[in-house]
Amino acid sequence: MEGLMAFWAETGIAHFTLGQLLMMAVGLVLLYLAIGKGFEPLLLLPIGFGAVLANIPNAGFTDEGGLLYYLYHVGLETGIFPLLIFLGVGALTDFGALIANPKTLLLGAAAQFGIFATLLGAIALNLVPGFEFSMTDAAAIAIIGGADGPTAIFLSTKLAPELLGAIAVAAYSYMALVPIIQPPIMRALTTKEERAIKMEQLREVSKMEKVLFPLMVLGLTILFLPAASPLVGMFCLGNLMRESGVVDRLSNTAQNELINVVTIFLGLAVGSKLSAEQFLRVETLGILVLGAVAFSIGTAAGVLMAKVLCKLSGGKVNPLIGAAGVSAVPMAARVANKVGLEANPHNYLLMHAMGPNVAGVLGSAVAAGILLAVLG
Repeated sequence: MEGLMAFWAETGIAHFTLGQLLMMAVGLVLLYLAIGKGFEPLLLLPIGFGAVLANIPNAGFTDEGGLLYYLYHVGLETGIFPLLIFLGVGALTDFGALIANPKTLLLGAAAQFGIFATLLGAIALNLVPGFEFSMTDAAAIAIIGGADGPTAIFLSTKLAPELLGAIAVAAYSYMALVPIIQPPIMRALTTKEERAIKMEQLREVSKMEKVLFPLMVLGLTILFLPAASPLVGMFCLGNLMRESGVVDRLSNTAQNELINVVTIFLGLAVGSKLSAEQFLRVETLGILVLGAVAFSIGTAAGVLMAKVLCKLSGGKVNPLIGAAGVSAVPMAARVANKVGLEANPHNYLLMHAMGPNVAGVLGSAVAAGILLAVLG
């Protein structure tokens, strides 16, 4: 009997709490979204599985010495994983569309308006009983509006590590929902005639321009916003490896093996913060709501700026490409292309939308740098 009682005391059944069961259910929902719906599976699958592991009683995954404990403290708390992800994303990015049409940089900048609008919204939410967001908490939440998962994770680990799980889940969930969230906003802010505008073919960009561009971006960042240089610097290094053509092995590794391995570890580390005591709080609901607001405002701001450019150019800019200013690469650009084809079957906007899309990556990194410089 004593042996049976000792065995029972070591089972998970004897130690499960309601909160742990709820968070394991959240993890299973994330797995369903990744596997069943195909929503951001590369991140939501390891995050969901990490949430399940983090809530297993007596397993020790998140205790000191456990796997998830080390993944978080070594990779996320130090900021290494998001920076390595940026290295891989830089190696995957072609800046040709942005270089060929540099005014689309304004669209990437305009889409970041959602970040700063949501910063004010998070502070205003403190008027509601139960919410107590500090300025650093609000800044970490607001970065969700940039629709850039690694940037959101990097900033939240620096400013509000206790909110990391909710911010990461919100950021990647809304990135996955780009095809659902953005089209209604795009249609509401544009006319069918504007959506049907065909844009001129982009000029060919030389290799020299592509090599000099990441160096120029890094140089400007060093001069004016050094706080953003970790993110921008790794992004530019990856892009330079791609465009230089002399380190193909390194570029291919950054695009494939490195980013894939780091993505697994990053997802599990984020999942480790989805424990019941950290996630099941009223603040989590506020983060999810504010994340949706941030993303929607960012999309709307990009479209409205594109409408201004359309007027100034005499109708040569399709306002839809402004929605791609959020840095969900390349999904936001594909959505702009899809909505454009609905209005005009011969209207291919993908390459034009890639300009503001990659500009949005830089824009979100710069916005994070500003917030880190002011509040860090």
